[in-house]
Amino acid sequence: MEIRAFTEADGAALRDLSNDVGEGSPTGTLWGHPESEAAVYLYPYMELEPDSLFLAVDNGYLVGYLTGCVDSTTFPSEPERFESAIRRHRLIFRRKPATFFARAVADTLIAKARRQPISGELIDPRWPSHLHINLLPRARGTGAADALMHHFLDHAAASGSPGCYLQTLVENTRAVRFFERMGFTPHGVPTVVPGLRYEGARVHQLTMVRPVDQV
Repeated sequence: MEIRAFTEADGAALRDLSNDVGEGSPTGTLWGHPESEAAVYLYPYMELEPDSLFLAVDNGYLVGYLTGCVDSTTFPSEPERFESAIRRHRLIFRRKPATFFARAVADTLIAKARRQPISGELIDPRWPSHLHINLLPRARGTGAADALMHHFLDHAAASGSPGCYLQTLVENTRAVRFFERMGFTPHGVPTVVPGLRYEGARVHQLTMVRPVDQV
C-alpha cells in the first residue's frame, strides 16, 4: 500500500473513485447525485487545497483518499459549497436531490421548534484543520486509513496547525471506533443531520477533535 500526495494527473481516477467509496456506510450516498456530492466534498479540495489531499494506492490502483484543510477559515464553508452545487446542477429540478433538500428543510424546522441543535461545521481556533477520509470496502482494515490520517496530521503540524476536527455519524460505529483509536475524542453533543436517513431512520453527526502533534 502506497500513500502519496495528489497530483493533477490523478483527477479523473479520483473522480471515479469518489463514486464507489463509502459503500455500505450511512453516507454511502447522500442525495443520490454523485457529481454534485463530489462538488461539495471533493472538487473544492482538489482545486483549492491539493497539498492537503492524500491518496492510498494499491498495486497502481487508487483505493482511498483523504481530503483536508489546514485552516478551515480560508476554505469555502459547507453551506456555500452546497449553494453552489444546487445552482450549478439545478438540483431542485432533480427528484432525489429535491426530495432530500425538502426533507432537510422540514428536519431543520422541526429541530428549531424543539430547540434541538442541528449539524454544522466547527468554528474553534483550537481545531482549525479538518478532514474527510474515504476508502473502498476492500481497503478497510489494510492500514491505509491509518497511514492517510498520519500523513495529513503530519502535514497539518508542519503547517503550524494546533488541532484538527472531523465529523462522522454516531450510527457509523466502525468509523467512530477508528477515529477514537487515532486519538480523536468527541466534542460537544451529537446533532441531527437534516435530510439524511439511514435504513429509514434519522442520523446524528458527531464532531471529534485531536491535537495534531499528539503522540
